[in-house]
Amino acid sequence: MAEEGIDLENLNAGETMANGADNGPTVGVLSQYVKDLSVENPNAPDSFNWAGQPQIDVSVNIQSNALNEEVHEVALKLNVQANSEKGVSFIVELVYCGLFGLRNVPEEAAHPFLFAEAPRIIFPFARRILADAVRDAGYPPLMLEPIDFNQLYLQQREQAAGQPGGEAPVGQA
Repeated sequence: MAEEGIDLENLNAGETMANGADNGPTVGVLSQYVKDLSVENPNAPDSFNWAGQPQIDVSVNIQSNALNEEVHEVALKLNVQANSEKGVSFIVELVYCGLFGLRNVPEEAAHPFLFAEAPRIIFPFARRILADAVRDAGYPPLMLEPIDFNQLYLQQREQAAGQPGGEAPVGQA
């Protein structure tokens, strides 16, 4: 039974499928790992007694590197610094990566996947590692708000299109 507007019988009609051939676009998470983690607590133990909430600055950067024709490493870089009137409370730098397999995916679909969807998939794991690192530094866990990587990707595409010689974004937020 086909849903209204979707022809399930001819969904793959445009693909030539030989016996057992895998010609359709496929993506998958192959692995996830911490590539780099740095925790600095430069003013401990004094910073534990500082009054007031620190100012938390967070930066996010996304990079993608093709390891071969079908495997890409997506690196989600999170840098967090907590500053108060008396100085730096803590600094955490995390590079969390995912290996993603992409087969038969056209470039116009691969780029948005690698810079929007792949970071969305690995972000919850990076968020937990970051929260644990801040907690292990002696502070309450820092729970980052969810990030709309798709919206960031679209905004950067629009900004790049409006600039002379505009190119696809490299993924810095």
